[in-house]
Amino acid sequence: MSTPYVVRVAEDPADREACFAVRKEVFVGEQGVPEDLEYDAYDAGAVHVLAVRQDGVPLGTGRLLHGEAAVAQTGAGPSVGSLGRLAVTGSARGLGVGAALVRAIEDAARARGLTAVDLHAQTHALGFYARLGYEPYGPEYVEAGIPHQGMRRSL
Repeated sequence: MSTPYVVRVAEDPADREACFAVRKEVFVGEQGVPEDLEYDAYDAGAVHVLAVRQDGVPLGTGRLLHGEAAVAQTGAGPSVGSLGRLAVTGSARGLGVGAALVRAIEDAARARGLTAVDLHAQTHALGFYARLGYEPYGPEYVEAGIPHQGMRRSL
């Protein structure tokens, strides 16, 4: 049985708009993150990935920061990428979309020669990322009013 969706790098403006729409639905709409915090200067240079249903409906998104942007986000060296803004629409949760997005971001990181991926996990999602091989580090902290924990996976 094939998956009812595909995951791809968001290459064109329509794909990027779909990514931003998913983020707005999940982070701004569901979680109450202020819109001015959700979108930032890193979006322009990030690699965005998009999961879409076979009929074109967007289901999820995530982004990879690399280079100076990742260093600024993670505090680690230039060989560590930063996975962020991972969001899956309510109707697509439980279909494996989140894991597929993480793996696509890791593939994009490998393609850029990165050796690890760092992320800031909302604490309710720690188990999800742990199942994908991410290990927590450092203290819990609050970002955009939501508890988070740093996590990293070597590639």
